[in-house]
Amino acid sequence: MNPLADALITPLASQNNTVLIRHDHKEISGIELYLLTSQIANVLKDSGVEPGHRVAMQTEKTVEALALYLGCLRAGALFLPLNTAYTPAEMKYFIDNAEPTVVVCDPKSEAALSEFTKPRGLKLLTLDSFGKGSLNDQILKAGTTFTNVARVPDDLAAILYTSGTTGRSKGAMLSHENLLSNANSLCEAWHFNSDDILLHSLPIFHVHGLFVAINVLMKAQGKIIFLPKFNVDQILEFLPKANSMMGVPTFYTRLLSDGRFTRNLTKHMRLFVSGSAPLLSETHRAFETRTGHRILERYGMTETTMNTSNPYDGERRAGTVGFPLPGVEARITDEKTGAILKSNEIGILEVRGPNVFKGYWRMPEKTKTEFREDGFFITGDIAQIDSEGYVAIVGRAKDLIISGGFNVYPKEIEIKIDALEGVMESAVIGAPHPDFGEAVIAVVVCAKGKITTAEKIQSALKVNLSNFKCPKAIFFLEGLPRNTMGKVQKNELRKQYEKTFHKK
Repeated sequence: MNPLADALITPLASQNNTVLIRHDHKEISGIELYLLTSQIANVLKDSGVEPGHRVAMQTEKTVEALALYLGCLRAGALFLPLNTAYTPAEMKYFIDNAEPTVVVCDPKSEAALSEFTKPRGLKLLTLDSFGKGSLNDQILKAGTTFTNVARVPDDLAAILYTSGTTGRSKGAMLSHENLLSNANSLCEAWHFNSDDILLHSLPIFHVHGLFVAINVLMKAQGKIIFLPKFNVDQILEFLPKANSMMGVPTFYTRLLSDGRFTRNLTKHMRLFVSGSAPLLSETHRAFETRTGHRILERYGMTETTMNTSNPYDGERRAGTVGFPLPGVEARITDEKTGAILKSNEIGILEVRGPNVFKGYWRMPEKTKTEFREDGFFITGDIAQIDSEGYVAIVGRAKDLIISGGFNVYPKEIEIKIDALEGVMESAVIGAPHPDFGEAVIAVVVCAKGKITTAEKIQSALKVNLSNFKCPKAIFFLEGLPRNTMGKVQKNELRKQYEKTFHKK
C-alpha cells in the first residue's frame, strides 16, 4: 500500500493515451510517464534515498521535475519543492533545516549549492529547463521497473516551506492522507473526470500548481497541458485544446488586457479557477462580461491545501471564497479568548479536516501553539462566515491595524478604495503613530490612463467610513510588490512607509 502512488501513479501504467502535452506540442502517454517515474525512483534509491528521507528540488518546471515528485512518492521519500527565486543563502537555510539526502538544482546553481551540500555528503544532481543534466543522465541508465515502497496514510509525503514573509520559513509537513483527501474533495467539488484537459501554467513548487492542479487531474485521470510558465501567447494558443484552467488573479487580468481573449475563444471552457491571492471584484465582473464565465474562487494554505470553494453549481460570490469543502469544518473565533463567534462576526478562521497538515518540521512548540485542543488549526486569517455559510477572508491577523484602540481591517478599506473612479487596486497597512499607536496608510495603484488624488480618495472615504478607519496618508505606486504567486507583500510596504509619522 502506498496511498498517493496507488491513486495517482499506478493507473498510469495502463494508460496508453496522452496524459501530458508539453509547450512544444509533444504528447506523453500515461505509460511513458509511469516508466519515467520508475527510473527516477531507481535513481533515488541508488543515491541512498530511503523511506522518510527528504529530496529537495529547485529547478525550472519540466516534465522531468514533475516526474521527480512522482518518483519520490513511489520511493517513499518526502518531496521538498523550493521556489526557483530563492538565493543560495536562502537555500542553505532550507537544506540545513530539512537535511535532504538528495538535492536537485539547475546547473547554473550547482557551484553555489555544492559549497554547502558537499561538506554534508549530500548528493547534488542537476536538471535544466530542457530536462537535461546529471539527473537525466542517471535516468537514462536506470531500470524501468520499480515496486512502490509501502506507506500508510499518516506517513509524510512532502514538506512545503511557507513563504517566510514574517520571520523564517516553516516547513509544513503534509501526509499522504492530507494530499489524497484534498484531491478527492476537489474532484468532487469541481466535477473533474477523465474527459478534462487542464491548462497548467502555474509553478510546481507551490501548493496550487502541484497539489491542487496536478494531484486533481491525475486522480481524475484527465490530461494536462503542461506549460513552463504563464505566457499570454501560449495560453491563447492552447486554450482551444483545454476545457479548464487554474490560475492566480494576475493571469486573468493579463488575459483581459489582450484583445484576442474573447467570448468566442472561451465558449467551450468548463471551468476557470482562481486562487493564491484575492481576486478583485472588478476582475470578476470584467471576466464575466468578456467571456460569459464566472471565475470560481477558492481558499487554501500551504498548511492545509484547499479549505473552501465557491460552488460549481450555484452562486459564485465575488469577495468570498465559498463554503468548506467536503470533509472540512470551518469556524470563526475570537483571537484573544478562542470563543466561537456567530454568523457575520469577524474573527480568526479555524479549520479542521483530513487536509490539515501534521505540523511544522522540527518545530513542535510552534506546532502546538497553532492548534486548538479539539484539533482545529488556527489559520491566522481574519474572516467572517455569513448566515448562508459563505466564507469571506478579511485579511491576515498580522495585517490587523489597531489605531487608537480600535480594530481596523484593511480589506474593508481596500474594497472601498478599489471601487473609486481611477483606482485599479490598493493596499492598506498600518504604520507607527505617536498618538494613535498605529495609523492607517493606503498605497494606491491608478487604473491605466487614469489619475486620481489623495484628496479625492480621502473625501470619498469619509462619507462611508469612521474617521479612525480613514487613511492618514495616501501614497501612489505604479504597482504593488507581490510574491511569485501574486500575493501583495505588505511587509515590504510596512518597511517602506514605517517612518511616515515619525517625529523629526
